[in-house]
Amino acid sequence: MSVDQRVFDGGKLIPLVEEFYTIQGEGYHTGKAAYFIRVGGCDVGCSWCDTKFSWNPSLHPVVPAEQIVEHVMEHPAAAVVVTGGEPLMVNMDYLTRLLKEKGIETFLETSGAYELSGMWDWICLSPKKSAPPVESLFGEADELKVIITSEEDLEWALANGSKVAPHCKLYLQPEWSRREQILPKIIEFSKKNPRWMISIQSHKYMRIP
Repeated sequence: MSVDQRVFDGGKLIPLVEEFYTIQGEGYHTGKAAYFIRVGGCDVGCSWCDTKFSWNPSLHPVVPAEQIVEHVMEHPAAAVVVTGGEPLMVNMDYLTRLLKEKGIETFLETSGAYELSGMWDWICLSPKKSAPPVESLFGEADELKVIITSEEDLEWALANGSKVAPHCKLYLQPEWSRREQILPKIIEFSKKNPRWMISIQSHKYMRIP
């Protein structure tokens, strides 16, 4: 799916799927309050994706970045998670500059399939086989989160884990619909490879967005 960047005026306009204030449920920042911005558009095409409604950016309103920042400032937590879809299909420089000017921490969740844009305090890279990350993203990642649907995905995790910087946190996360079947294998893998930690979608257990 191609995205005409002219429609988004260099990132000054954002195809906005949804925005909401909640608790981060996954990865390194689990349990932290943050304002979530879900950007429309994704061509990675994961069959198990739980936000397929975000894939087509033309289905979602195009919102000025300033308006989104105004909504962020209405909430007490000075942290924003930009997710998708695949947010890097839209240039993130302008939105993140506005957020940084307000003293907001910026966290990115990306597949890494597109070149990096934006100013980020934390980058969570979640590589997908259907559209592997551009090589430059591996060195930028603070957190590598690999979704595990089968035992074969553990080899994919190892291959990607060998490319990140030493400081990068490594997480394995069971795909939600297969969590009961695959979690025992993830547990055994992490016990044998202790650099890898386990991420669960705790927000789904808490029944929050």
